[in-house]
Amino acid sequence: QVQLVESGGGLVQAGASLRLSCAASRRGFSNNAMGWFRQAPGKEREFVAAITWSGRWTYYADSVKGRFTISTDNAKNTVYLQMNSLKSEDTAVYYCAADSSAAFTSRAAAYEYWGQGTQVTVSS
Repeated sequence: QVQLVESGGGLVQAGASLRLSCAASRRGFSNNAMGWFRQAPGKEREFVAAITWSGRWTYYADSVKGRFTISTDNAKNTVYLQMNSLKSEDTAVYYCAADSSAAFTSRAAAYEYWGQGTQVTVSS
């Protein structure tokens, strides 16, 4: 079992930045993935970004590429999502997820463990 706790959400204006954190109760193997997903009201959960605990591999959704950066701090068992140049369409609940396989995928179904989510609201 892995417990995940997200933090860092909030209400910001368009163009601002936020950094989300996801503290994991334990770290996976170096090629296990951690992912960020988001879900806006009335929409399906969508992939945002993923990273391996080694930090060697990262993967971003096209909608956030160049604006968001995912990173890890292995000493703290924490994954971050730095979000810059936020847009109103980034408004959603953001979830952290952990995958104990080596699949490194954007498919939500592949991730076994999920946090409770943190709300990000971007006003235009």
